[in-house]
Amino acid sequence: MTMVCLGGSIGFRCAELSIGRIPQLRSYDPSQGRGWRFGRIRAESADAGIMANSSTDPVLVVVGGGAAGIFGAIRAKTVCPRLKVVVVEKGKLLSKVRISGGGRCNVTTGLYVDPLPLAGQYPRGFKELRGSFFRSHGPKDTMAWFSQRGVDLKKEADGRMFPVSDSSSSIVDCLLNEARRVGVVLQTGWSVGNILCRPEGGFEVEVSKSNDGPKMLCTQYVLLSTGSSRQGHELARRLGHSIVEPQPSLFTFKVKDASLAQLAGISFEEVKAELELPGKKQKNPSFTQTGPLLVTHWGLSGPVVLRLSAWAARDLFSSNYQGTLWVDFTPSMSGEAVYEVLASQKDSFMKRKVGGAAPLRIPLTRRFWQYLLQRENLDVDSTWASLSTKAMRQLSSVLKRCPFLVSGKGEFKDEFVTSGGVPLVEVNLKTMESRVCPGLFLAGEVLDIDGVTGGFNFQNAWTGGYISGSEIASSATVYLRRSFVSAVGTLG
Repeated sequence: MTMVCLGGSIGFRCAELSIGRIPQLRSYDPSQGRGWRFGRIRAESADAGIMANSSTDPVLVVVGGGAAGIFGAIRAKTVCPRLKVVVVEKGKLLSKVRISGGGRCNVTTGLYVDPLPLAGQYPRGFKELRGSFFRSHGPKDTMAWFSQRGVDLKKEADGRMFPVSDSSSSIVDCLLNEARRVGVVLQTGWSVGNILCRPEGGFEVEVSKSNDGPKMLCTQYVLLSTGSSRQGHELARRLGHSIVEPQPSLFTFKVKDASLAQLAGISFEEVKAELELPGKKQKNPSFTQTGPLLVTHWGLSGPVVLRLSAWAARDLFSSNYQGTLWVDFTPSMSGEAVYEVLASQKDSFMKRKVGGAAPLRIPLTRRFWQYLLQRENLDVDSTWASLSTKAMRQLSSVLKRCPFLVSGKGEFKDEFVTSGGVPLVEVNLKTMESRVCPGLFLAGEVLDIDGVTGGFNFQNAWTGGYISGSEIASSATVYLRRSFVSAVGTLG
């Protein structure tokens, strides 16, 4: 038995219908004036159909088949097998997981595993996530979860964790196979038009497919895991939540410099970069980051730029993505030390051309070294002997603080991240349940949480899905126990 909706033009009431392996719904037939005709939702796999053993079995509808939604569905169904769990997804399941990390999937982080420093990697959420959030399910738990299901992860030099296979398919297949194994219904091609609160508790979820009429599914619990989609934000808004306006995060910087564009592909293992925005007199410590830098055809990218774009996401939006990026190409050396390296080079190689190569202790390619010389109007064909003290001071200065004028942000890719969403103050992070709409749970990027690059956004999804799934399963178990006690009482 499971619950579907019956009703007319005024409202809805729930009825219990005996079904087979998958949920049956009624859809409105305008020609009849009122009432609902039977429709059927096909599960992605027949083995994943809902088996109805009792009329009291509760239902969970997961709206959104991304990382948080699938992980939450698996957790809820695993802990409470009698809970009927349906994932509704308009597009492809786990689409962002498939394309993330260049198709390799940066599953989580191996760099920050303790809750406090881990929370510090989230520009939106670093204060709120310091509590029990990552203690409930952290990076080590994520690694263990996949390993126990045959997908081992490896840690790269920068702390990012990838499947040993270097293929996101390993992660996608693991999640979908586990969902089917425990009995989660995976329903694709359906969009959710509305979620209505029932006066007696629970929800009515309006779903539709292609040109079919809307169908209403009654459920005790809803897990909203729609990512950064405006549709998901609108559903949350209708249920009483406010929305922090979404803005892009984790993007590259455009720099209008034709000479720099010709150096696309050149990278630096470690630089120190500081972002300066117009009208911002007080320096923000988060606007200074250290890490790898990459020159692109349109400007600058790499982990250091992506981290800056995350921390400065809202300020960059306000400044129309205009600013100055100051880059220190020798972060381990002082300005005076850089000057001494140049002076030593001059003394040792007086007859050599300045543009022949950068000094060994300055980690620049020959082409980029020449680019810096030309930026400072220094002749690449002149000898070191002809380089004046003033010129060497000038050169050491630009090596320590080289300005690049940011003129915009890189174009969106399918894996882009946004800041904004449901404010964290409106959600109980110990359970992921809404504080304004009981029975509604939220996880993933639908919330105003976003992390820097390096597997942090997926870890947010795994943790939020785990906590919400656990709480829903716990609530459903209590519901079933009370129903059993009540049934026994009536028999007595």
